Amino acid sequence: MDQEATQHFQHTQDCIDAIIAKVGKSIVFGMPLGLGKPYALVNALYHRAKQDASIKLKIVTAISLEKPVGRSQLEKNFLEPFVSRLFKDVPELDYVADVRAQKLPANVTVSEFFFKAGSFLNNPSQQQNFVYSNYTHAVRDLVINGVNVIAQMVAKKEIDGKTRYSFSCNPDLSLDIIPIFREQENQGVPVAIVGEVNSKLPFMYNHAQFEVEDVDMILDQPTVSAELFGVPHGSISPAEHMIGFYSSALVKDGGTLQVGIGSLGSALVYSTLLRHQHNDVYRQLCHQLELDKKFPVAAKTGGTGLFSKGLYGCSEMMVDGFIYLYRAGILTREVFDSYELQTLLNEEKISNEVTLDTLDVLIAAGIVSRKLRARDVNYLKKIGVFTQKVEYKGGSLLVKGRPIDNQLDDDFVREELAAHCLGSRLAGGIVVHGGFFLGPRTFYRMLHELTDQEHQKICMTSVNFINDLFDHRFGRQDLKVAQRRDARFINSTMMATLSGAAISDGLANGKKVSGVGGQYNFVAMAHEMNDSRSILCLKSTRQSGGKTVSNILDRYGHITIPAHLRDIFVTEYGIADVLGLPDRDVYIEMLKITDSRFQDKLLAQAKKNGKVPSDYQLPEQYRHNTPERILALLKKYKQQGHFPAFPFCCDFTEEELHLSRALKSLKAKTSTRTGLLRSLLAALGRQQITADIKPLLSRMQLDNPQNVKDKLAQRMLLAELRQQQV
Repeated sequence: MDQEATQHFQHTQDCIDAIIAKVGKSIVFGMPLGLGKPYALVNALYHRAKQDASIKLKIVTAISLEKPVGRSQLEKNFLEPFVSRLFKDVPELDYVADVRAQKLPANVTVSEFFFKAGSFLNNPSQQQNFVYSNYTHAVRDLVINGVNVIAQMVAKKEIDGKTRYSFSCNPDLSLDIIPIFREQENQGVPVAIVGEVNSKLPFMYNHAQFEVEDVDMILDQPTVSAELFGVPHGSISPAEHMIGFYSSALVKDGGTLQVGIGSLGSALVYSTLLRHQHNDVYRQLCHQLELDKKFPVAAKTGGTGLFSKGLYGCSEMMVDGFIYLYRAGILTREVFDSYELQTLLNEEKISNEVTLDTLDVLIAAGIVSRKLRARDVNYLKKIGVFTQKVEYKGGSLLVKGRPIDNQLDDDFVREELAAHCLGSRLAGGIVVHGGFFLGPRTFYRMLHELTDQEHQKICMTSVNFINDLFDHRFGRQDLKVAQRRDARFINSTMMATLSGAAISDGLANGKKVSGVGGQYNFVAMAHEMNDSRSILCLKSTRQSGGKTVSNILDRYGHITIPAHLRDIFVTEYGIADVLGLPDRDVYIEMLKITDSRFQDKLLAQAKKNGKVPSDYQLPEQYRHNTPERILALLKKYKQQGHFPAFPFCCDFTEEELHLSRALKSLKAKTSTRTGLLRSLLAALGRQQITADIKPLLSRMQLDNPQNVKDKLAQRMLLAELRQQQV
């Protein structure tokens, strides 16, 4: 496509007119998951379809972000000021409100392949239109669904006097679907690729950068740039901190790290930082937990020392934790797009520091010739062994006009090379590959604050490059394996069975909670590389119907990861290494990390099913898995300032944190009829409004209730706040 063919628009309606002119009124509109949705364009297109029934619009995407909305009046009173403050000037996706209210017009359909967890459990249309797809198959499934328009937010930057563009937060699918669209276009199929410029997006280099002629249309409204949707950090509970701690001990120095979304991922990053920055504290807790004795897989697979060799990140979602790891000097292992170079680095025959030995090793490995040629010099300049000042002319090297002979065995020539030609470090290394990013506002600010040199070490790229080992235009399988040495793919799951199956995305009744995303791919990839491990993390229990229930089950009616791909599971009580074990041992290892309130029942069921010997007894050291023990264990460390609920950033005020704990507790108590009755009875008692409580009631708009409903809500909240003070 010629650059002149790219149409530029400053108004959304003009862009929509061009889209309809190009593909017609039957539009299957594909957008990236999460942050990169083109708000102005999709909102205008949706409203056009609502007004014009002749337009048939199908929106295909994933994770349609929406501002939090409370269900009860108490939740609304709490959330409205918070949302107003945190999401000021963040636009809404207008179709989401109608999806939520089940009021989409008949000519519009919305289909997603990944939900924000639990957001559409009780929405029949979204459950019915859900596309159950691996992240790596999403492009294929977009094509199957007939997508003829793809659009996303893009970043823009002036570089060397030319306007450049970047897919920024979401090159994940765009990089792979654009060639397919061009092939379809060559076959006469009308398609459109649209970029909506947003000046708030960080400009990401490397694979994410594209030329304007790569797209059909650019919507650039100079006076309009949507504020980016910031996802607030949730608090990290003591149980989650313990899961993160155990997981961090499985990470190997010099290895590769993939981190999943959510508080468990944040907990892992925190403990990884603790291991590196406060190693004495880290080792002390390891000793108290009897880590080596109870869970020897940690010493075998990971470690408890500093990250002197550093880590490389390879994760479909680049979480903000990677920036914290980079700032701490942990995310420092650079990988290169040359298999031969990467292999030499892995074998420690060379390092990132350039010396004459580096050149000798490259020659001995046959990567460059002993008598350098023009292509050798260009390669050495590309990887930083030679500086950019070096030229090759007439069989000799030139540095600022100074000739240097090409006889590399000559001692004088070597001195000249060292003095005038060699660079200081290898160039072009990447410390993290990511498919998309999404996080709190502080994350976007940190990305903006990176220097251009630091940005060049981050490569946002195709999710198919990251999530599997197949050959890709960005790297062959052998290169991927070489880069991803000692990989630890660490993800969360909702539930697990004693046999080692994992339930991460749906329920036994068929309802989808979220989606499989890339979890299956990372688990399978770990099994394909000899030095890699899949680590699935889960909290051992949850609250359901006012009761505590186990998340480790005898069986379940839906699975995401089958038992034949079982590897490592982590709960707050430890690590179950079940790779390659017979079923009997798998069941036993899973029982060791189960909450002790459920161990006996699960063990009895396993014996009944003939999966565990009838005379087996769980060792005493694994029979004290209780929340109380964890709280007691962490108490001293929390007093010293370790394992805070919000280790990175917190968007809540102190008042809001206090209120959120009370509201969460009250919600759990009133989830059953009995619990609701008890809370109502407690509210009827005498309630005194003290000076410390008044600001909390004012924040909840309950300082002067005017009706019976608000008065009752005030008294219930008062009772709960008093209970928390006891």
